[in-house]
Amino acid sequence: MILFADTLKIVQMLFKNRKDAAQMIIPYLDRYKNKNSVVLAVPRGGVPVAYPIAKAYGWPLDLLMTKKIGHPSHSEFAIGAVNIEDYIIDDRSDVPQSYINDEVQKIRTSLKEKYMHFTEGRKAVDIENKTIIIIDDGVATGNTVLSAIKMLREKNPEKIVVAIPLAPLETAERIRLQVDDLICLYTPEPFIGVGQHYADFTQVNDQEVMELLRNANHFYESEKK
Repeated sequence: MILFADTLKIVQMLFKNRKDAAQMIIPYLDRYKNKNSVVLAVPRGGVPVAYPIAKAYGWPLDLLMTKKIGHPSHSEFAIGAVNIEDYIIDDRSDVPQSYINDEVQKIRTSLKEKYMHFTEGRKAVDIENKTIIIIDDGVATGNTVLSAIKMLREKNPEKIVVAIPLAPLETAERIRLQVDDLICLYTPEPFIGVGQHYADFTQVNDQEVMELLRNANHFYESEKK
């Protein structure tokens, strides 16, 4: 489901902050409230959006740790992506396998270190046979999210849902074709950047990520008792 701007009768949407964006997304996830769901936030900006959502429905909150592999001659051009346990690569005969192996090892080591830092050593949430709700504060090209979706499919989730405040229309359409459900509140055209549609788009620091994850974990555990 894509909620186009004209459907919402919005001329120009401006989120107050990431928490405000979360509150606007929450009602559209109501269909999954009784599902066995897990929220995966893209760090760092996705975590303040994901936290109110996870808390509203009593879902566990974890991180989606994925990073692109850049082309050896142009690092901003993605040729694949890596997560903590797997990687995906485009079929490119011009990229040596040795380069790919080195990049995968380097990126994976970095992702593992960051994950352990953010989660303070907590065990990753099991996603098999669960509905995964992927949250970010907005998406531009969507390449990293799309690569992550392909790798998540290998974990045998029941469904994959992406819920985001905004994305370019073309990106939203690309994501929609790869997931079971897409909630995208706003598809501004022309698309300048995610931060242009927030009154407060302050950079999220490590401490805030850690605190929100810690609070979400405590809330989820208390709800289970």
